[in-house]
Amino acid sequence: MSGGDGVLTFETILYQVEDGVATITLNRPDVFNAMNPLMTEELIAAFDRADADDAVRAVIVTGAGKGFCGGADLSKGASIFDKNSRADSPMREDGTFDYSKESARDGGGRLALRIFQSLKPVIAAVNGPAVGVGASMILPMDIRLASETAKVGFVYARRGIVFECCSSYFLPRIVGISRTLEWSLSGRVMPAEELKAGGLFRDVLPADQLMPAARAIAREIAEHTSPVSVALMRQMAWRGLSMEHPMEAHRIESRGICTRGKSADAKEGVQSFLEKRPPNFPGKVSTDMPDYFPWWEEPKYF
Repeated sequence: MSGGDGVLTFETILYQVEDGVATITLNRPDVFNAMNPLMTEELIAAFDRADADDAVRAVIVTGAGKGFCGGADLSKGASIFDKNSRADSPMREDGTFDYSKESARDGGGRLALRIFQSLKPVIAAVNGPAVGVGASMILPMDIRLASETAKVGFVYARRGIVFECCSSYFLPRIVGISRTLEWSLSGRVMPAEELKAGGLFRDVLPADQLMPAARAIAREIAEHTSPVSVALMRQMAWRGLSMEHPMEAHRIESRGICTRGKSADAKEGVQSFLEKRPPNFPGKVSTDMPDYFPWWEEPKYF
């Protein structure tokens, strides 16, 4: 994954930055970009890279070839799901599991949590079939577009497993509990238009319009918004889904208004508006996040 010059190179994905937008392409087209452990680790590393690069203002995730992601790589059979088949098995000698071991964690869940923690907005451009982890991994992304050829299935029960990739958290929050259970208990693969009607996709587009549409959204963010504000607001919105009372939102928004209101970004935002010109925000995510970030790690907000 790491080149000799310290620059990250990848085997299972492509990573490209252009005009402030990082495009991550799942790149195993011969197996419909099926997820294997290496791809999981490389995707996590790619999001680390995007967060560390102030030149990256938004991230697009798509797939090479005809598919987005055909789920877990089943070429080695059921062992892909059997953690006891691994050298670092979390199974004890008596046949029970030690759930505290790192090896007991769901790999897809680690990826979903990394996407959830992203400081840059993430756009899914689902260019073809997406099932299992391929469907789940788009849930913590912020904006989801699909090609007319895309079909998506939450097929866990059909493989004899359960929700993974934190999908039992994300999917009900996006489409509601009833659709979540209908889609996942049946495990059926559905056309993109049905999923758009259910609230999963923003748009379903002809294949040749998918990436231009995703880039247009990403460029709108990159050219007109403060990167620090975007990073904060993304976390405020996602973490707000678990707030028990609007007072929690008031607390964190008050901190945001106090700190951002005196920032050079706020001055530039107002001045550029008054002067009717594009803004040039000086704040950087790498150096200018406020002192209360990450607030969710504190025992109290005030």
